[in-house]
Amino acid sequence: MLDSHSNRAPDNDLMPDTTVSVREVFGLDIDLQVPAYSQRTDKVPDLDSSYLFDRRTTLAILAGFSNDWRVLISGFHGTGKSTHIEQVAARLNWPCLRINLDSHVSRIDLIGKDAIVLKEGKQVTEFQDGILPWAYQRNVALVFDEYDAGRPDVMFVIQRVLESTGQLTLLDQSRVIRPHPAFRFFATANTVGLGDTTGLYHGTQQINQAQMDRWSITTILNYLPAEKEVDVVLAKAPHLQNEEGRDLVEKMVSLAGLTRVAFRNGDLATVMSPRTVITWTQNLTFFKEPGLSLELAFVNKCDPAERTLIAELYQRVFGEELVDRDG
Repeated sequence: MLDSHSNRAPDNDLMPDTTVSVREVFGLDIDLQVPAYSQRTDKVPDLDSSYLFDRRTTLAILAGFSNDWRVLISGFHGTGKSTHIEQVAARLNWPCLRINLDSHVSRIDLIGKDAIVLKEGKQVTEFQDGILPWAYQRNVALVFDEYDAGRPDVMFVIQRVLESTGQLTLLDQSRVIRPHPAFRFFATANTVGLGDTTGLYHGTQQINQAQMDRWSITTILNYLPAEKEVDVVLAKAPHLQNEEGRDLVEKMVSLAGLTRVAFRNGDLATVMSPRTVITWTQNLTFFKEPGLSLELAFVNKCDPAERTLIAELYQRVFGEELVDRDG
């Protein structure tokens, strides 16, 4: 829970007390040392030892942690944008808080509000910090998911925080909050501030240029080359880590690639993400049949009019028909 004491000092004033080698910890061929914590806390994400890092995206995130730069990661859904940030934070032992910035998050949720609390047996009104001032005063990496889906009034609150030395002013309290030296700010988005040009991400908004200019780094994480995507999927599917399993995953990734081409050509309105491919492999552990597992992971999410095309693509890759939904 977030603390409700508006005048209370941050719970954790710790600064990074060690460094880690990017080459040793992240497997990147570069000689860099980045700040980190020697001890884990309950706000540090769980470490996924099988996670495979994308070089460009990882370096962008590490630059944000090292230099207190604001980093925005955009790209298609299911590419692992938020997970990338979490897994970097997990290896740095850096506390991390993820918030989904959808249209239901209001200015009050971000800033805070007056609330009735019980003190010494009496009901009193006290200001409760929202997400932003709470995180701003702590050594926390704050991650806003679906950043381009935020409401306009919320986006203007965030704009000042995008300046690394910016101060957060709470007008209702006549209080000015300065950032904790180890506060870090990241965001992920499906678009790059220009709104939805594909029809795939309804509800996303255009972000004004003044705000986009305040992001120190903007990087794009889209679908990996097929060979690397196979490695990512296999890392999550130990039951397929053999010669026969790899051949199957290569076919799965090949089919996913064909759906993405069809999407770009306007023939499909739904695209198969790496996350969907991983779900497909998980379904296989129970259903055993690739066709049925695909149907339950992806096909049933598509428009019925598109299923004929998906079945054709499946037959092209696997050399067999998809299961009969009515059979």
